Amino acid sequence: MKHNVFVYGTLKRGGSNHHLMVGQQFVTTAQTEPAYKLYSLGDYPALVDAPRDGSPIEGEIWTVDNDCLAKLDRLEGLEEGLYKRVPILLQPPHNASVIEGYIYLLSIAGRRDCGTSWPV
Repeated sequence: MKHNVFVYGTLKRGGSNHHLMVGQQFVTTAQTEPAYKLYSLGDYPALVDAPRDGSPIEGEIWTVDNDCLAKLDRLEGLEEGLYKRVPILLQPPHNASVIEGYIYLLSIAGRRDCGTSWPV
């Protein structure tokens, strides 16, 4: 089975964890609706829901297989409760598709706002 995933940090092309995307299909670059914020957790970013004061976050859409999705879920710490994989609200023309991404679940208090893009 194939899954469409929005990546916004170390999984993007050139990112430190991009090696996990080898063999998967890059689709295109995309931006979220302005319903999220991006914070630095040091070596990687945290995307959080911010429906009232969010920004359009830049990222990439990838089509991945089940094995890759399982690797991404482990990387993102789903079992540990660090992130959850949810549908991400994207700007047109991608807003008609169900594309999932990872939302950070812990506190971002004291973390630096990264603006709209994580550098790779």
